[in-house]
Amino acid sequence: MGNHHSNISRRHFLGTTALAATAVTILPSKVIAGLGHKAPSDKLNIAGIGVGGMGFNNLSNMDTENIVALCDVDSKYAGRNAFRKWPLAQKYQDYREMFAKQKDIDAVMIATPDHSHALPALMAMKSGYHVYLQKPLTHSVFESRIMTETAKRYGVATQMGNQGNSGEGIRKVCEWIWAGTIGEVTSVDAWTNRPIWPQGLERPTDKMRIPNTLNWDLFIGPAKFRPYHEVYTPWNWRGWWDFGTGALGDMACHILDPVFKALMLQYPTAVEASSTTVNNESAPNAEKVTYWFPRRDNLSKVGMPEVKITWYDGGMLPERPAELKDGEQMGDWNGGVIFYGTKGKIMCGCYGANPTLLPTSEMTHFNEPEKIIRRIQNADTNGHEQDWIRAAKENKDNRVEASSYFGYSGPLNEMVVMGVLAVRLQDLRKRLIWDGKNMQFTNIGQSENIRVVTSNKFEVVNGDPKFDTKYDTIPALASAEEWIRHNYRDGWEQI
Repeated sequence: MGNHHSNISRRHFLGTTALAATAVTILPSKVIAGLGHKAPSDKLNIAGIGVGGMGFNNLSNMDTENIVALCDVDSKYAGRNAFRKWPLAQKYQDYREMFAKQKDIDAVMIATPDHSHALPALMAMKSGYHVYLQKPLTHSVFESRIMTETAKRYGVATQMGNQGNSGEGIRKVCEWIWAGTIGEVTSVDAWTNRPIWPQGLERPTDKMRIPNTLNWDLFIGPAKFRPYHEVYTPWNWRGWWDFGTGALGDMACHILDPVFKALMLQYPTAVEASSTTVNNESAPNAEKVTYWFPRRDNLSKVGMPEVKITWYDGGMLPERPAELKDGEQMGDWNGGVIFYGTKGKIMCGCYGANPTLLPTSEMTHFNEPEKIIRRIQNADTNGHEQDWIRAAKENKDNRVEASSYFGYSGPLNEMVVMGVLAVRLQDLRKRLIWDGKNMQFTNIGQSENIRVVTSNKFEVVNGDPKFDTKYDTIPALASAEEWIRHNYRDGWEQI
């Protein structure tokens, strides 16, 4: 695409292409970019950052384009698949070096750990690159807000990697609710079977040698430095507060997506959480988070009243609806959602999949309302990535944004990671009032503290239980402010 590198004038472009019209059918990327748009048949030059796990799957779904650069802090992990599949792509460990050296990039796919999402995405957008960024969009509320604003300012095509957002299920849920099928929705229950990775952990004390294939300093990135241990990477980083956002951050961008979209939500006004033991290092094994949202503008066929949304994870489930038959599954293996309306209920699985009225027998005579939302081709395979590629090739002035572009997914992610804060602040023992516009809790006092577990040991000695739980007391307001807007490690750009 390369419009940020082209210096070709429109006059020269028109003159040149007029002479060559009979000979050229696919114009070079930089020539097309000179007019501010790109030929549909032309290909994007895509760079991948974090390509060892989910990033490899994303790039594989983008393989209709040119994969020109691969960046990963772990050459062994990335070398399993990505480095083999695209051997001609330039290889890097540090995305800053990649951006400085490689000048043919049009678009960037990012699938690093959560704490390393914001900085490469912001750097890419400021360079004019289109960005596909895995969920959760960011590690903090402030990062989400900046991401939304930056994408709009630079006019790039964006997409968060919550692939269910492109699916048929979420569209049906929206269309049914907007048509007034179940009346006004006043409450929602949502749940997931995650975590399926270790959580509730304490920082290891044994020392390990850093593998020579891993750049540990780059993995830590903007987070506070800690010694290397194999429990952090690959993959297990999700359960550690400094790197991930636990089960809520991982799965709510999928499961609460149809809730956020169908109910036309933005900022919650309050949140409250409870969980199994939460410590200062790792997310709890199970948690319940409740959000309260204000009334929104009514639609033509249904009102949008105040709504309460309750999230469960770690095997916890909401009360089973009376309309479900014995043995009938609630949601699916990954989780699900139940919308409670004044005229009925809707249930769907993870990603908004397979929505149904409750009782499910209602579907036998249900006439679905008109389809009014744009459908994504091949949504169950590579459609989510390809929809972003399609948007990247369109002129920014009349672009049809990708389904989960940052203007939508940024506010969605703010809600998700704000719930993570409620879990960490639960020792305040109260409903937290949220000022979404200014990104702050308004009912935490300067003198309030929270007590967090630092170590929780148990053993049986001579038949008697011995408990040894240690705590640290930290200022609640200062902690909340840091978790809302991180102070990055020295040497990493502050936002």
